[in-house]
Amino acid sequence: MKLTLKIWREGGQYKKGQFQTYQLDNVSEHMSFLEMLDVLNEDLIAKKEEPVYFEHDCREGICGTCSMVINGHPHGPNGGTTVCQLHMRFFKDGDTITIEPFRAKAFPIIKDLVVDRSSFDRIIQAGGYISVNTGQAQDGNAIPIEKEIASRSMDAAACIGCGACVAACPNASAMLFVSAKVSHLTTLPQGKVEGARRVHNMVKQMDEEGFGFCSNIGACEAECPKEISVETIGMMNSEYLSSIFSSNGKD
Repeated sequence: MKLTLKIWREGGQYKKGQFQTYQLDNVSEHMSFLEMLDVLNEDLIAKKEEPVYFEHDCREGICGTCSMVINGHPHGPNGGTTVCQLHMRFFKDGDTITIEPFRAKAFPIIKDLVVDRSSFDRIIQAGGYISVNTGQAQDGNAIPIEKEIASRSMDAAACIGCGACVAACPNASAMLFVSAKVSHLTTLPQGKVEGARRVHNMVKQMDEEGFGFCSNIGACEAECPKEISVETIGMMNSEYLSSIFSSNGKD
């Protein structure tokens, strides 16, 4: 099939940033979206033009690096998928596809469709871990955990840190990401020891990175490729309020 691609180019010869239009013929419906971009770049390189810069790694829907907005949707129009899981059979011959990077102050554009998401790394470094002694691997089975609690923690742990929630939110809030990281640790007994300090430090770092406030419209949940529930935001808010009154909630 034939496609018209309107792709945001920024950096290099496109200093101010602008949409560039490309025509692509003979696109197979069996291609993934990233494979289609590979074909485009091969054509551009053959013409001695600069290829489109975009991120990718595992191409299995696990790493979260293939972050781009496709026709107004982070990771594309299909729910519960990353860009690498989006296939061209979901588009029609003659379609025009608009592709742009995630837009957020905390995600500065490096080049074209590549953004700097190291702000997420700094939030994790602020407290998204368990540092207390929890024993060896086999000791994990020594603490009985109810199925409902374990499932709630695993659901939150499914977050891959891609940033789709930020791109979807009109305020560029990172609340879904932070709440998922807080909830999946604090829900378990091993994570409760540092729970107050963790949520205080991670929320503080999130604010320092320049993310906006939660707008409560649920776009983050709708666009999340791992379908993380906004219930985690309520859980984090509860933990944060508790940390304010806890002596352990501060550095």
